[in-house]
Amino acid sequence: MNNHLLKYQHNCGFVITKFVIILNQFMRTLTTCFCAGLCLLLCTSFQPAGKWVNLLDKDLSQWNKYLSFKHTDGDGGKIPKDANGKDIKAIGYNKDTAHVFSVKMENGQPMLHISGEIYGCVFTKQDFSNYRLMLKVRWGKNKFIPRLHEYKDSGVLYNSQGPSGVDYWHSWMLGQEFQVGEGTMGDYWPIASAHMDIRSTKRRDTTTYIFDPKGEKHDYGGYCQAIADYETKGEGAWTQLELIVFGDKALQIVNGHVAMALSNSRYKDGDVVKPLTHGKIQLQCESAEVDYKDIKIQQITAMPSQYAAYFK
Repeated sequence: MNNHLLKYQHNCGFVITKFVIILNQFMRTLTTCFCAGLCLLLCTSFQPAGKWVNLLDKDLSQWNKYLSFKHTDGDGGKIPKDANGKDIKAIGYNKDTAHVFSVKMENGQPMLHISGEIYGCVFTKQDFSNYRLMLKVRWGKNKFIPRLHEYKDSGVLYNSQGPSGVDYWHSWMLGQEFQVGEGTMGDYWPIASAHMDIRSTKRRDTTTYIFDPKGEKHDYGGYCQAIADYETKGEGAWTQLELIVFGDKALQIVNGHVAMALSNSRYKDGDVVKPLTHGKIQLQCESAEVDYKDIKIQQITAMPSQYAAYFK
């Protein structure tokens, strides 16, 4: 009788112990999920709607850096080789010993200077969605291989996700590009497997499509030209850029003019199409000296009503 009682007590104790272990595991999982959700909420809800937030300071404290390679003439975007014919390793994150990215003070305000000599970018530490981004850009004098004989080039990349180096030039994250280039401000380029829908028409006697608010909507996994060239001309002249992102839609605005309207932001993960509606902001270094200033962002709760017609 006593032996049966002892065995029964032992079994009960074992069951209770297992239950406590399972309960603890469940609580740890629940806590982890709660913390992850809270982190995502804090990342995407950066400020109350309507408040402008400066993204640039003298310490570049809200940005990280990524540098890949000094691309060479004729490498076609491939990873450069060393003397033994092996791929050179990318410089990587926050290893800017060449001072490609620096902040200078101009009239008491911080200005981001990008030398242009090594491909790469600065990118925000924070993930953003549903916002207006304002910034100004101007060109420096220097250009570098492999774009010595091409127009000066940079870009504002948005909805940027994942690791750097997944693009054609092995230098940037997956994302959408608001082109910043001489005579090409506001053009669209997809980065990696990104896609957008754009109303456009084909330019006469070319294979190039140009943004046309009254044109037919096309799926773009490639280049589309802005409706017009609104860039401020002249040495040292600043051009005002504005990017509006809400949900899966975006507007690329140059000096107050809508250069491009885009919708259905997405990307391909293998054969699966996924939405691309939030992410980090990247500013490209692409063989041209360039400056950015007055970089600020505002959270919004709707696409501004004056632009609604672009998305009908």
